[in-house]
Amino acid sequence: MSSTEGKIEVPSSLRYRTFQTGENPKHLVYVLHGYGQLIEYFSQKFSGIPQEDVLFVFPEGRHRFYLRGTSGRVGASWMTKEWREEDIRLNILSLDILHAAMLKEHSPEKITVIGFSQGGATAARWLAHGNVNCDHFVSWASVYPPDLAVEEHKNLAKKSSFVLGTEDEFFPKADQEILIADYQSRGIHIARFEGTHDIDKETLICIL
Repeated sequence: MSSTEGKIEVPSSLRYRTFQTGENPKHLVYVLHGYGQLIEYFSQKFSGIPQEDVLFVFPEGRHRFYLRGTSGRVGASWMTKEWREEDIRLNILSLDILHAAMLKEHSPEKITVIGFSQGGATAARWLAHGNVNCDHFVSWASVYPPDLAVEEHKNLAKKSSFVLGTEDEFFPKADQEILIADYQSRGIHIARFEGTHDIDKETLICIL
């Protein structure tokens, strides 16, 4: 008896949410959420931003699951360790298609990509291998993907930033200082705020 594994292409979709400030947005901002988050709730962290003419686009990871057990709250993720290469390929393809659709409707003068936590690695891979020209890449409380050389980080966009809370529970303080020193040595802008593993609105306003 023999066993084989195959693959077929099937129709799929990418859910996303948008909101904009002003009637003719000139700044297009993609925001990729972290592990276990849904765009319905994650996008609310960006409401009330005072900048004018900004279009926020929140794509959602295609993997959804119950956060606890087999019922209750649902979260989404971008990938797991299982068949990761295929998930990376489809994430890049999906984001490219979304970006092409946005450019058909808008003519932005500036493009920013923010990747929060797990979304930071997906954002970095998209910028490295996808079809998007980015002015500012913001890696927010995210570990740089090991399959990309760290040296490439500053080449993903015209400007690269790393944002981290002082009390981020996923980054021990000793590791924070090592990581920040390494990023600074590579010309990457560092933004800190007093807080945990979350989006800080004052810091967000400053970096946009």
